[in-house]
Amino acid sequence: MQEERERRPETPAEADGTTGLFTALGKMLKRLRERKGLTQKEFGLLVGYGPDAISSMERGVRLIRPEVLEKADALLDAGGMLLDAIPEVREAMSRVRTRHPEWYRGYAALEAEAVELHFYANQAMPGLLQTEEYAFAVFGQRRPFLSRETIEKRVTDRLSRQQVFDRWPSPVVSYVLEEVLLDRPIGGPAILKGQLLNLLRVGEMRNVAIQVMPTRLEEHPNLDSAFNLLTPKKHAQVAYTESQGYPRLITDPEEVRKIADRYGIMRAMALPPKDSRALIETKLEEL
Repeated sequence: MQEERERRPETPAEADGTTGLFTALGKMLKRLRERKGLTQKEFGLLVGYGPDAISSMERGVRLIRPEVLEKADALLDAGGMLLDAIPEVREAMSRVRTRHPEWYRGYAALEAEAVELHFYANQAMPGLLQTEEYAFAVFGQRRPFLSRETIEKRVTDRLSRQQVFDRWPSPVVSYVLEEVLLDRPIGGPAILKGQLLNLLRVGEMRNVAIQVMPTRLEEHPNLDSAFNLLTPKKHAQVAYTESQGYPRLITDPEEVRKIADRYGIMRAMALPPKDSRALIETKLEEL
């Protein structure tokens, strides 16, 4: 079986020759955290990540994002040492290659250079918003079952795509999320809590708008699958859908226009970003 032939997944650092940088930073982060007397869970709460994510950063498996280094430098009394590494980290992140299943690579390449990204989700959080723990839960529940190594590879690849938020100039990004996504405890309440906190974190970015589509609405212009709309640099807008494992990249202008029209209607019907944020905060308090 193909699952059995997949080797141990490369980390982003291994794939792009930056292993030494992120291994060294991870060791430094761990030493500073332990000197401060913080557990991975305690430190994670302070910087907005779960303990598994902090463990991955300290082992050099996961890229340490610049905003984590900024917070950590102050929280761990690093005296500017972590801040000094940020330019090298940004350069390394710009070289990170996304590695995905063959059928997905065309879309992943377009996403990496897009100037606009718009997402509608109705079953699970979009990949660019997922925490590491949430992504593990999503792939862990996939049927037929995936091997542990395949799950780790898919999660690593998914997280590497999130570097799109660190690009400059920043792409325009928007989301319309069905309210049920705020209630569905994929992986359990603790993982959902971390995921909702991540929504609030990403929603603070000035180039990102997150809107929630209330379940109580009696009308809906898209009772169909989730989709993405993206505009690659110097190219026309395209759409991407995936249903029952069958992906489709849509480039026909008329089909793309219809999907974009539905998305515009949904944005008008959904809660504004400020009200959506308030709803997410309410859901967090109820957990």
